[in-house]
Amino acid sequence: MWLGNFTLVLPDEVVKQGSVRIEDGVIAEIRDEPVANAAIDGGERLLMPGFVDLHGDMIEREIAPRPNATMPIDFGIHELDKKLAAAGVTTAYAAVSFATESVYGHVRSLETTSAVIEGMNRLRDNLLIDHRVHARYEITNIGAAPTLERLLRAGEIDMVSLTDHTPGQGQYNNIAAYIASISERRAITEEMAAEIVRQRIAKRDNPDIDVKLKEIVALSLQQKLSLASHDDDTVEKVAEMYDLGVTISEFPVTMPAAEEARRRGLWTLMGAPNALRGMSMSGNLSAFDAAKAGLLTVIAADYHPAAFVPGIFKLADGIDGGLPAAVAMATGNAARSAGLTDRGEIAIGQRADLVVVEPGNVHRIRATFRAGRFVYSDGTLHPLRALAA
Repeated sequence: MWLGNFTLVLPDEVVKQGSVRIEDGVIAEIRDEPVANAAIDGGERLLMPGFVDLHGDMIEREIAPRPNATMPIDFGIHELDKKLAAAGVTTAYAAVSFATESVYGHVRSLETTSAVIEGMNRLRDNLLIDHRVHARYEITNIGAAPTLERLLRAGEIDMVSLTDHTPGQGQYNNIAAYIASISERRAITEEMAAEIVRQRIAKRDNPDIDVKLKEIVALSLQQKLSLASHDDDTVEKVAEMYDLGVTISEFPVTMPAAEEARRRGLWTLMGAPNALRGMSMSGNLSAFDAAKAGLLTVIAADYHPAAFVPGIFKLADGIDGGLPAAVAMATGNAARSAGLTDRGEIAIGQRADLVVVEPGNVHRIRATFRAGRFVYSDGTLHPLRALAA
C-alpha cells in the first residue's frame, strides 16, 4: 500500500510531497515524490512516526475517574487504548505505581496495580496499540517489593523506574510547599500534614530500603529491562543512579541534574505537557528550557497524551534540528532508550507505526496507523478506500 503526497518527517529532514510504501506492516520504500494510484493521498499533510510513550499516568484516571467511582479494569484499559490511538501514540508504557501510601488510594494498592498489569498483558493482543508496563517502584515502600519481584520474574514488566518521594529532596525538595499541598489535597490541618511529612522523612532511614533497592535493580537488569531514575535533583543523585545501572533520567528537577545526566550519557525524559506549557506544574525544571540547552532527549505523555503534537511543534521552534529533532524525542529517541529498535523512524525496515498530522492554529491528528493498518481515523483520509486497496 502506498501513502502518497505527504510531508514526510524523516530522521534528519522534512520531505514535501513524499510517499511511503508499506508491506506486511513494515516500511518497504520511501520516495521524495508523489506516486500514481496511492491508496491514500495525504494532501501534503505531515506524516510522522507513531509516538512511543515511556511514561503515561492515564490508566488510573480510567479506572477511577472520580473518588469513590471505580470502573472495571478491562473497561478502563480499552478506553485508554482508544484515547492513545487518537493521540497518535502507537507504543505506550503504562506507568503503574507501587505506592500503597499514595493519596491516590486504592488505585495504587498492590492488588489494583497487579490487576492492571495482568490485565494489560492479558488484553495486549486485542488492543489497538502496543501496550507495555512501566513499573514505578517507590523505594521506601519495601512491602511492595515481593509483588514487584513476582511480576518481574513472570515477565509482566517491560520497564522499571526508581522513585523516591521522600520530602526534602527530588520533586518535593520544598518541604513547606509540600506540607501545604498535603493539607489542601487531604483537607487536613497543616499541623497534621507536617506530622505525615515527618514520618515519611523518618521512614527513609530504614537500612532495608537500600538492600531491597539493589535486589530490584539486579532483577530488572537480569530481565534486560530499561531502568530509569525519577526526579533527580542533584549531581550526586544522578551519579548514584548511574552507578546502579540506570540509563534514563526521568523528569530531572534541576538544570545541574539534567546536565550531569547528559554528561554521563543518560537519556533525559520530561513531559510533553511541561514542554507545551513552558513550565513544570510543580515549579521544577522547564522541559522547554532543558531542550533549548540541549539537555532534553525524550518527551513522554506524563498525564496528557494530547500534548504530544503541540509540544513537538513548540520544541521545534526552539531547538537545533527543528521539527525532525523534536519529533525524534517522542519517537526514535524514546524507542531506543527503551531498547526498541524496530520502530520510531520513517525508514525502510521500520514498523509502519505512523501518525498523520494537519498543522494549524490547533494541530490535528487525522489518522494513526499501527503496523500499516488504521487504528484511528477522523475520516479525512478516506479510510474505506485505503482499506480496500
